[in-house]
Amino acid sequence: MHRRSFLSLAALLGGGSTLHRVTVHALAQAQTQAPAPPAGPPMPEAVVPDRVVQLFNGKDLTGWWPDVPSKDTNPSAPDSFIVRNGMFVSLGTPRGHLLTNGAYRDYRVEVEYRFPGKPGNCGVLVHAQRLRALSRMFPSSIEVQMNSGQAGDFWCIHENIEVPDMAARRPRSKEGQPYGGTDGDARRILNLTDNSEKPLGEWNTMAIETRARTLKVWVNGDLVNDGFNCTADRGRIAIQAEGAEVEFRKVQIGPLPKA
Repeated sequence: MHRRSFLSLAALLGGGSTLHRVTVHALAQAQTQAPAPPAGPPMPEAVVPDRVVQLFNGKDLTGWWPDVPSKDTNPSAPDSFIVRNGMFVSLGTPRGHLLTNGAYRDYRVEVEYRFPGKPGNCGVLVHAQRLRALSRMFPSSIEVQMNSGQAGDFWCIHENIEVPDMAARRPRSKEGQPYGGTDGDARRILNLTDNSEKPLGEWNTMAIETRARTLKVWVNGDLVNDGFNCTADRGRIAIQAEGAEVEFRKVQIGPLPKA
């Protein structure tokens, strides 16, 4: 409803009445508030994998569902995630996430991916739960970064995790900035090496292990991050559409190796 309509409504109700002014103000406030994010499918009980399972079947996106905010108001917007030539492709736009139907804990997930054109941004999110918790886009989770040149960084999204040498690897933009996962927090945790990725266009392998409240990441066999005291230990797995086209030829989950 436009402001002119509210003024007309106020006149009809009698602008001098406090009750009427409060009623009109409440209606105006309801109109300007952002709509609540969709709930998505109910969160299932988290399972511990007992065998290796291909989360991408090579044919279609069975077992996954998208959360793309722009489709709330434009359902005919193009798909962000498709299958092409036997590969699962994140097209980068419209921005959003593709989430697993299932929820998991204590697992090892492996993805094989490449940027076929320009370098860019993407990520694998673990322990994803509440939709659009940050910036009306990102689900609560720990993001394992795939941004070209930064693969293996952690980004905390309404969750938190620690690493050794926090002062050096979790830089603050200003003195006293808190560590955390909300707007204004120091959310990024730098990886251990930026030289583990292969040249643009070649296939990379990323492996992520979640064991209780710890999280380890390897890129092409190099240990690139190792966190502990994570505030979440279960949830869905999500893959981003975040501006760049990314191809995936394998997304699989399986049991953890023996400690």
